[in-house]
Amino acid sequence: MDWLKEQLAKEEWSPYAAGALLGIVGVLAVALSDSLLGASGAFENLAGLIGTAIVPDLFDNMYFNFVMPPGITWGVVLLIGVFFGGMWGAKSSRTWKIRMISDEQWTRIAGKKWWKRWLTAFIGAIILEYGAGIAGGCTSGLAISGGMLLAPAAYLFIAGMFASGIVTAWFIYGRRF
Repeated sequence: MDWLKEQLAKEEWSPYAAGALLGIVGVLAVALSDSLLGASGAFENLAGLIGTAIVPDLFDNMYFNFVMPPGITWGVVLLIGVFFGGMWGAKSSRTWKIRMISDEQWTRIAGKKWWKRWLTAFIGAIILEYGAGIAGGCTSGLAISGGMLLAPAAYLFIAGMFASGIVTAWFIYGRRF
């Protein structure tokens, strides 16, 4: 038990241990909830829930009635668990703190204005969620769950994700990364 506490207190985990644990979580998710891991649908479930409460006529359509029904779904519970699990992980490694800008590299490239980073992250999240909606799933849904199922699309996606990440980093940071 002391070994486990020691591992959980580390700031960085071994990628092999983290991957093995993620695989176990994926198998347990299917076994216990009959659902795969995926996060993007949860945002749509929550948007539908809030939208239905505020403007019910706008959300009374085929998409929110049959494809992505509003409410507290398995994905929403997973999203809440990821949020609090991340906080617990940061607390256990003694690295939890609220930061406006936590990255020296960002400060060197874009300056010290925290709102630029937050705005960039917000716009990036909107683009990511829109793309996940078009693709029919997000990184966790396709890469992790699809990879567990040995779906070829998952491996193509992972290759594309890393390639586009490299190009994006080169575009934003140039030779400075």
